[in-house]
Amino acid sequence: MLDRNKAWSLLTEYTQSESLRKHALSVEACMKAYARKLGDDELKFAITGLLHDFDYEKYPTPAEHPFVGNKIMCELGYPEDVLTAILGHAEYSGVPRETNLAKALFACDELAGLITAATLVKPSKNIADLDAKSVRKKMKDKAFARSVSREDIIKGAAELGIDLDEHITFCIEAMKSIAGELDLAGVLPS
Repeated sequence: MLDRNKAWSLLTEYTQSESLRKHALSVEACMKAYARKLGDDELKFAITGLLHDFDYEKYPTPAEHPFVGNKIMCELGYPEDVLTAILGHAEYSGVPRETNLAKALFACDELAGLITAATLVKPSKNIADLDAKSVRKKMKDKAFARSVSREDIIKGAAELGIDLDEHITFCIEAMKSIAGELDLAGVLPS
């Protein structure tokens, strides 16, 4: 049985970094929105997004992440499709993404990071001022948010069968719904 409170406890037990927690929340918001769009299980999509990197802070190497976290989640009784989707979000795992759950997670993960970074360099620091065009512009700048895989973002949208600009806009909208929690609601004028 999936439980959001238990998933949040698991995340916060392993993840102290505020930015990693916010990343988890942003991917959760995108995943929940995709579940709605695809007519899928919102709670399952949301929890998969929330927990996809929960082990990353303690186990950051490709040899460990997401494998250690997957083992922990397996022992806690998480469903097989959630575990498979989380394994599949790491290209190097070799686990194919065959379900909407797995495809959506892969498509949303890197993009959520890029959207956050693109918002934080805006003078307003407000996600409401961000659009697909400005995110695409940042994608072209290889020095910007260097750790974000542009290839994964492009491949993710293609695997989901959605136009890249539409996918970016969709994820921006999903993240806007929790902008306050993500500290992306802008800076107050002093």
